[in-house]
Amino acid sequence: MPQSLRRAGLQAAVTTALVTILATVSTYSAENDNWPSFRGANALPVVEDDPRLPSTWSPTDNVVWKTPVDGLGWSSPVVWGDRIFLTTVVSEGESQEPRMGLYFPYGSPETNNDPRFEAPKPGELMEREIDVHHWLVYAFDFETGQLVWTSEVNVGEPQFDRHLKNTFASSTPVTDGERVYAYFGNVGVFALDMAGELVWERRFDAAATRLGWGPAASPVLHDDTVFIVNDNDEQSFVVALDAATGAERWRVDREEGTNWSTPFVWQHEARTELVTAGSDQVRSYDLDGNELWSFSGLNTISIPQPFSANGLLYVTSGYVGDAVRPVFAIRPGAEGDITLPDGQRSSDSVVWHQEAAGPYHPTPLVYGDSYFTLLDQGFYTVHDAHTGEEQYYSEEQVLNQEVRRRVAVGAGGFTASPWAYNGKIFVLSEEGTTYIIDPADDFNVVGTNELGEVAMSSPAIVRGSLFIRTRSHLWRLSNASS
Repeated sequence: MPQSLRRAGLQAAVTTALVTILATVSTYSAENDNWPSFRGANALPVVEDDPRLPSTWSPTDNVVWKTPVDGLGWSSPVVWGDRIFLTTVVSEGESQEPRMGLYFPYGSPETNNDPRFEAPKPGELMEREIDVHHWLVYAFDFETGQLVWTSEVNVGEPQFDRHLKNTFASSTPVTDGERVYAYFGNVGVFALDMAGELVWERRFDAAATRLGWGPAASPVLHDDTVFIVNDNDEQSFVVALDAATGAERWRVDREEGTNWSTPFVWQHEARTELVTAGSDQVRSYDLDGNELWSFSGLNTISIPQPFSANGLLYVTSGYVGDAVRPVFAIRPGAEGDITLPDGQRSSDSVVWHQEAAGPYHPTPLVYGDSYFTLLDQGFYTVHDAHTGEEQYYSEEQVLNQEVRRRVAVGAGGFTASPWAYNGKIFVLSEEGTTYIIDPADDFNVVGTNELGEVAMSSPAIVRGSLFIRTRSHLWRLSNASS
């Protein structure tokens, strides 16, 4: 073949490859442009495969940028366009550092030889801070990580306690591209425009929470309405606010104690409903605040967010050490009281139920046909998302209840929710180590990535980048080779 033809053929091949790559990148951008809320737009942090999303990273590898974040906060980053929004609270005094590990009531943690799990002294489980604090919303630039603006929405001494693993900025904001809605539990909700100017605010009276642990649930947004669930030990409620003005559209009092579960807007063929997980009942409301259905049977402490996948709704809770740590898979179209009778595992409305498969903090993940549960102590289980059957275990293991695997010996605690892309599941420990689990390899751990800083926030994943908040930094990670 003449040299000129060979060059022309090679040039044509390269041109075709570049067009294909650009088209692929364009598709990724169209599908994953924004990450507007806690665990993403659909409350299911599973994104389309993208070669730019990293499988390995470290404090120096595949780091696009790393930017410092002042104060304390475990809210997740949310992304819209060229802005990343984050909340924090900065104290003018000294705040006690977050303590990793698991805590049982009244200050007695999990029995563990690791010194990080040293029992707090009486009264140390919660902290009352009397210094002046500043409640802040940050906007960072997507490309550079530079701080674009800071908006202070509240200043003063906190009027309520918090658990040492909680912060005054644990609720993740939500955005619709016009405004950012920052919710600070026992303070209120604040709407800012994209330049950081306050548009409206709705303040709430501080209410007592269970054992002084403080609030943590995040707001959700549907069309032009912001929904907030505030479950406390005085008067729990769910409220719907006009996104443009903050006007109250409706408010319903709830017979519930303190909870930390973010509500979920469930859209299916029959209707759109707001699902809330409580200590007394799981309840669903229509968009006018009327109760559609409910059931009892959850653990008395609800933290994981309800979510939907494969046409089903999944609701779970499970305080560590409790025998009742249930999971329920709900079919669309339920009405009235759908509580399962004792001993019954399914019904017309409940597709399947597991009595002791629920986590404490991390929200589970459905990836393909698998229902993946990460437990705070570093164990994980996998069930069939359609039937609830345990996966990848032998019959003998199931009979012996050996249906848990450990992420790694000495991995510490886990608070952040798992996520998935490129055929892998990722779980982030409180030590800042991410473990990679391969469903195609019997859900074995196949890799680890260290950041070297305490981490309890769930990440954001958008436009080929992974955003992880650690104790003092926000990281943008992306595959440099792609």
